[in-house]
Amino acid sequence: MSEIHKPITKREIAELEVKILEVAKQCDLDPFPTIFELVDYEEMNEIIAYSGFPGRFPHWRYGMEYEINKKSNKWGLHKIYELVINNNPSYAYLLKSNSKIEQKIVIAHVLGHSDFFKNNLWFQATNRKMLDEIANHSTKVQNYIDKYGHDNVENWIDTCISIENLIDYHSIFRTKHKKESSDFHMSQEDEPAKQKRKLNISKYVKKFLDSENGKKQKKDEPKPENMRFPKKPQKDIMSFMIEHAPMQNWQSDILSMIREEVYYFAPQALTKIMNEGWAAYWHAKILTEKMLTDEEVVDFAEINAGVLGGPVAMNPYKLGFELYREIEDRWNKGKFGLEYELCDDLKLKKNWNLRLGKGRNKIFEVRKIYNDITFIDEFVNDEFCEKHKLFVYRQHQDQNGAEIVSKDYKAIKKVLLFRLTNMGHPIIELADGNYKNRSELMLKHKHEGDEIWDLQLDEARDTLKSLYKIWKRPINLETIYKQKSLTIRFDGEKVEEERH
Repeated sequence: MSEIHKPITKREIAELEVKILEVAKQCDLDPFPTIFELVDYEEMNEIIAYSGFPGRFPHWRYGMEYEINKKSNKWGLHKIYELVINNNPSYAYLLKSNSKIEQKIVIAHVLGHSDFFKNNLWFQATNRKMLDEIANHSTKVQNYIDKYGHDNVENWIDTCISIENLIDYHSIFRTKHKKESSDFHMSQEDEPAKQKRKLNISKYVKKFLDSENGKKQKKDEPKPENMRFPKKPQKDIMSFMIEHAPMQNWQSDILSMIREEVYYFAPQALTKIMNEGWAAYWHAKILTEKMLTDEEVVDFAEINAGVLGGPVAMNPYKLGFELYREIEDRWNKGKFGLEYELCDDLKLKKNWNLRLGKGRNKIFEVRKIYNDITFIDEFVNDEFCEKHKLFVYRQHQDQNGAEIVSKDYKAIKKVLLFRLTNMGHPIIELADGNYKNRSELMLKHKHEGDEIWDLQLDEARDTLKSLYKIWKRPINLETIYKQKSLTIRFDGEKVEEERH
C-alpha cells in the first residue's frame, strides 16, 4: 500500500486539523470548536443508527437502522466517511480506515458543516448542548422502563414516534401561544386533585348550584359549540397533545422528549441541500487551493466525483454545491438586478460581466439567512436549469419507460419545492379540539388541488389510530382525495370514511 492510501494516526489527524482550520479561518469560516474521534466501521454504523448520539434511549428502530447501514456498507452501496453533530463543541466521527487524502477532505467538509450550524439562522434556536440533553433523556427513559416495564414504554415510544412529523417546522419564528383552557378534557392524573378541592355539600344543594350555574352560563356565555378550541388552527399537534391530552406523567414526559429531539433535528432537514452544498463547496475550495500535494490531485478528483456525482436534482451535495458556485459567479459578474432581468439580448446576457466581485459576500449572506425552500425558490432560474440539463419527467402508465414532461424552469422549480415543502410530509392542522362539543379532534389536510397532494390513505388511517391512543377520543380528518372531499374518522374500534 502506498503512503498516500495508508490510514493515518490520531496525532496526524490533529496536525491536519490545525492546518485546515487555519486555512478555513482565512476564508472567513467561523466553525464551532470541533472534536474529532476516530472510529471503525462497526462503531460508525452504531453512531449513524443513533443519528450521531450513541447515548440515546433504547428502541428497536435504532437496531433496524444499524442493520440497514451495515448491509449497505457490506454490499458496497455507500461509504460513510464522517458524521458531525450540531453541538458546541461539535463532535465529528471519522473512519479510522480513511486514507490521508480522505481525512483531509473529511476535516474540511466537517468544518464547513460546523460553520453552517453556528451561523445559519435556522439553527439559532437549537440546543447547543444536545449531547447532554440526549443523555438525560436516555436516563429518564431507562428509569421509566424499570418502573413501568419495557413493553409498555416501548409501545408508547412507538406511538409518539408515529406522530413526530405533526409539528410546525417554522414555529421557532412564531410568538409562543398561551396555553388555552380545555376543561372539557381533563387529564386523568389531575382529576383526583380537583376532587379534593370540592366542598363537602349535600347532593341536593349541589344539584341546585349546578342548575343555577347552568342557567347563568346559558345567559351570559356563548354556547360551547360556538367556542373554538384552539382559537386558531394549530400545526404543532404534538404540543397540543402534551398540553391537553389525558396522559400519565411519564407518558407526557416521553412525548415531550421526542418532540424536543424532533425540533432539534428539524433545521438539518430544512437545510439539507444548503448544508451539504456549503460543506462540499469549502472542502473543494480549501483542498484545491491550499492543501493538496501534487500526488494527491488525482485521488482527490476521484473521491470528489463520488461525492458530487449523479444528476444535480437527485444529489443534495451536487445541487447545493452548484447553486453556491452559480450565485458566486452571478454576483461577481453583476448578473442580477432589474437591468439584467430586463435585458432580452441572449448573447449580451451570456457575456454579461460588470466585475463587481460581490460573489463571496453573497454566498455568506445566503448561508446565514436562507433555508432549502427559499434557496431553491430564489436562485434556481432558467439559466441554471439549462446549464445542468434539468427537466421534469413522468413514468408511463405501463411502467416500461419514462418521458420528459417539461424543461421549463418554473415546472422544475415546482417539483423541487414540492419535495421540500413541510419536509415532504402532508400539512395537517388541528382545526378543532372539541369537535361537535364531544372532545373529539378535527384535523384538516391542506390540499393544493393537484392529485400529487393526495394523502396515502393507509398511512392516514394509522396516524389517526396513533392519535387516538394519546387523546383517547375519536379523531376526525378532512381532506381531498381524487378531487372529492373525504372525511376519515376513527372511534377506537373502526375507521369510517365519508365521501362528499
